[in-house]
Amino acid sequence: MKKSIILIFFVLATFISATSQVDRSQRPQPGPAPVIQLGDFETFKLRNGLQVIVVENRSVPVVSFQITLDINPALEGDAAGYSSLAGSLMREGTTTRSKEQIDEEIDFIGASLSTFSTGMFASALTRHTETLLELMSDILLNPTFPEAELQRSINQTLSGLEASRNSSDFIAGNIANVTRYGTDHPYGEITTPETLNNITREHLVNYYNTYFRPNVAYLVIVGDINVREARKLTRKFFGKWEKQNVPSTTYPTPVAPEGNRVALGNRTGATQSTVMVTYPVEFTPGNPDALAASMMNNILGGGVFSGRLMQNLREDKGYTYGARSSLSSDRRIGSFRASTEVRNSVTDSTVVEILAEMRRLIEEPIDEETLELVKSFLTGSFSRSLESPRTIARYALNIIRYDLPSDYYATYLERLHAVTIADIQEMAAKYLKPDNAIIVVAGSQDDVMEPLRRFSATGEVELYDAFGRRLDPPRKIGGDLTAEMVIDAYIQAIGGAEKLKAVKDVTTKMKATVQGMQLEAVTKQKAPNKYFTEMTMGGNVLQKQIFDGTRGSVTAMGQTQEITGDDLEDLKLQSVLFPELRYAELGYTMELVGIEQVNGEDAYRVRITNASGQVHNEYFSVNTRLRLKSQRSQETPMGDVSVETAYDDYRDVNGILFPFEIRQQAGPQTINMEVQSVEIDTNMSDDVFNIE
Repeated sequence: MKKSIILIFFVLATFISATSQVDRSQRPQPGPAPVIQLGDFETFKLRNGLQVIVVENRSVPVVSFQITLDINPALEGDAAGYSSLAGSLMREGTTTRSKEQIDEEIDFIGASLSTFSTGMFASALTRHTETLLELMSDILLNPTFPEAELQRSINQTLSGLEASRNSSDFIAGNIANVTRYGTDHPYGEITTPETLNNITREHLVNYYNTYFRPNVAYLVIVGDINVREARKLTRKFFGKWEKQNVPSTTYPTPVAPEGNRVALGNRTGATQSTVMVTYPVEFTPGNPDALAASMMNNILGGGVFSGRLMQNLREDKGYTYGARSSLSSDRRIGSFRASTEVRNSVTDSTVVEILAEMRRLIEEPIDEETLELVKSFLTGSFSRSLESPRTIARYALNIIRYDLPSDYYATYLERLHAVTIADIQEMAAKYLKPDNAIIVVAGSQDDVMEPLRRFSATGEVELYDAFGRRLDPPRKIGGDLTAEMVIDAYIQAIGGAEKLKAVKDVTTKMKATVQGMQLEAVTKQKAPNKYFTEMTMGGNVLQKQIFDGTRGSVTAMGQTQEITGDDLEDLKLQSVLFPELRYAELGYTMELVGIEQVNGEDAYRVRITNASGQVHNEYFSVNTRLRLKSQRSQETPMGDVSVETAYDDYRDVNGILFPFEIRQQAGPQTINMEVQSVEIDTNMSDDVFNIE
């Protein structure tokens, strides 16, 4: 017992002595980089050229198979989008199976299987491996690309584009791709409604026959399988995949602009802007600078809350909820981007701060604490990633695909810990280009265009539509043309003031399809200002709104509520039959802003402010004088939302033109209304407008 006490005392004394000699004013020196033991992987190649990578992992009875094509993308021209559809439609039918049969067989074994333009992925329990591979092989070797599924996919994609075309992220992303890479590069091609409608089944078949070849493919197998089993199965199910020469197209290498450019996607009425600073970078996978450059970007804006952009724009200025940057590698051309979303009023200030943070990294060395923080963060991220066998598989694929050193990932932490403060500053000087960037903004032209002009080396702000197509700048109108004259021309174009004033009542019936359900709407208006509208779905009333000339009510979910305050004032204005005839009387003021393009057509833009101070914009064709579009902002629980209504297919009803196609978009929601009928002067009873 005594010997034990002495031993404990000796240990404590040694510990106290050692700690008393530590100089706590000095930061401890980092220890040596941990030695990384990557999981094992094995490779082999089939006679048809298919390269196979196997990562054995017996921890769970699951196995996955991923095929990746190593190909250069093709320019798709006026059918942009066909490669994506070819990839997704591979699993929609084969020469022996329908889409329904494929879905049923996958569900029956509890598997997952997806296809895409550069390969496919499938996973299942080990006991279903051969069943899964038989399905996978059939889909890979015998796709039929059914015409009906193609049309369904095109329609779904068109709906998605309609829902996205008013999204600031969607607009900014498309503009960034076009301005970064150019339209003569595959990365600069944008899928539009027009290109989608040009896609045929032949495009899909040609793409598949040209690029889905084993001699340009890698098969990565991960899970409960060894290399001997993998060799036997791949020969059985993929050995008959026929090799063929695959074209390898080259393109001009995009370069950063000589001076800063400013590209604006207009979102009239939007209260916020998406801001992006971007440019192309020659930054290939395995680049010797990759690790130090990644650390530099992590300090700028890749480290989430620790990033300088986040600290500046969110924590210090309060401009945004989040700001990020990325430096992306690509074998053809990489890219840099820094982005955020802010209020219109601080859009230009945000650009100033992003460029300043880029310059700060170039001009000022970081401190040791920042360097160690990013090293710790990346060490943890890398170590955690090694817990997944699929990470090992991805690393193995990268080593083979990009001809990296065999110890590229094994020495990652060693190389990470060797990066110095000087290396970070060198990477900033090499890859950050605050004076050679493309500044992309998706926001309200009225609010941000002029403040952004100072960032352009040429003083020009380039305008683009939602799909990255260049637009003419707004044109001021010379001469004596006024907003009142544009409105009068519209009135004349649809039938003339006398005809409109003579109308006593109008009934409009419309229908639309929303999530597969048919929506029907009936609107009744009676001069001068009585209004009724009812929306139904499946025979059930979704909403009913009435204004009897004095009072208003709304009924929804079986509950009726009186409309008051500002909402009542809005309803009063909405209830006026042909309000364009009475703008002055109703207290509206108008301004002719200029000529802008709406779907490629020149249009007069008239800014109209009602008696309540609310502003909306009307766009009238320069050619036909008909209304093409209306835009207004609407308050919602999620903030202000821009509501756009487009009008098309004008038809004559008793000598007056009415639009029979009406498309309304509010945020991401789009409804295409098809007018079924318009009836004029039906001797409408006032009882229609009774409020219970």
